[in-house]
Amino acid sequence: MDELSVAVTETPDAAALDTIGSQLARFNEADVGPAERRPLAVVVTDGAGTLVAGISGYTAWGWLYVQWLWVDEAQRGRRLAGRMLAAAEAEARARGCHHAYIDTFNPKALTAYQRAGYVVFGELPDFPLGRTRSFLSKSL
Repeated sequence: MDELSVAVTETPDAAALDTIGSQLARFNEADVGPAERRPLAVVVTDGAGTLVAGISGYTAWGWLYVQWLWVDEAQRGRRLAGRMLAAAEAEARARGCHHAYIDTFNPKALTAYQRAGYVVFGELPDFPLGRTRSFLSKSL
């Protein structure tokens, strides 16, 4: 039997990362069908064209995943998170998505997501220490 080498690095080779991702995608596609993954972003700018809020995520396998949701501190409290989520959800529905999910360890963000109709389905305590990471989903 060939000897295998296991190495841990914080500077992985880009080609290795590409191979890992493409091989996993190929396995998943054979297992459950094509993901049809497409990026999705919501961008909010002010009158000067400056980015003041946004969402970055993607749709795949009939789900919207909101990976990042950011609102500039000066714009918080204006319910922009809910407006951006509604826009992302509308686009996800147009793409044929049936559900959405998001996660957070910020209590204010958790409240905003629940206000937008998201429901907690799982939690990780002390992630990070002193906080709880909540995972939420919503039927579209």
